[in-house]
Amino acid sequence: MSDWQPSALQLERLAYRRRRTVRSGVIAAVSTVVLVALLAVGIGSTPGWPRVRETFFNVERGWEALPVVAQGLWLNVRVMLVCAVLIVVLGLTLAIMRTLRGPIFFPLRIFAAAYTDVFRGLPLLLVIFLLGFGVPALQLRGLPNEAVIWGGAALVLTYSSYVAEVFRAGIESIHPSQRAAARSLGLSHRQTLRFVVLPQAVRRVMPPLLNDFVSLQKDSGLIAVLGVIDAIRAAQLETAEDFNFTPYVVAGILFVALTIPLTRLTDWVARRQGWYGGGGGPV
Repeated sequence: MSDWQPSALQLERLAYRRRRTVRSGVIAAVSTVVLVALLAVGIGSTPGWPRVRETFFNVERGWEALPVVAQGLWLNVRVMLVCAVLIVVLGLTLAIMRTLRGPIFFPLRIFAAAYTDVFRGLPLLLVIFLLGFGVPALQLRGLPNEAVIWGGAALVLTYSSYVAEVFRAGIESIHPSQRAAARSLGLSHRQTLRFVVLPQAVRRVMPPLLNDFVSLQKDSGLIAVLGVIDAIRAAQLETAEDFNFTPYVVAGILFVALTIPLTRLTDWVARRQGWYGGGGGPV
């Protein structure tokens, strides 16, 4: 066993750091409590607060609507998971197409550039309307007419354009010398891309990629405009019974509860990769 013992100076440093940590924690707790108290007093003293509390924050009404809204949220979760897989595949394919070199790949680069330009420029809600109401109206044989499928397709088309640019940024961040070194070792272009470029590129863009999926969780609620019974639509139907908007608040709380774990995962990945400098951490 080692008989090493910290010096008196080291013990003093550790004690100083503990005092600073405790002091920072106390200040943060007090400032948070004061701010929350001021907000509660300020909002609670407004003339219309009793009406707002009864209309938006009715606990009994919210508890009553919770099972129906949670059942709708399960549809949002399934849509998000399926769309996330398709978005990664399509976004990575577009990024690779856009980073191909050589004149023979010019049509692929043009297609990938036009795709990202168009779907990043179109509002997501407009794409959902076009696909959800426009494609079924064509009455094409062999194509499904379910609104949830076309709503998910709109999410995939729009988000894959953003994810493609994230992947492209990661691919182009790899220094050309690594490609040259891989080729000098006898690897083909495909092997260089698969074993050298993509592993590093994906690791570098993981935080912004997860951030896009956090946004996807929220935007999965937009498919409600097509009549799909998701969490938002379920809250709307519940609200229509008595014009109490508490079900909407319940839906919002469920979306936040669903988003926070992925957000914290994004922060954790970002910290591991050194994305936070001296700004005081993620919070």
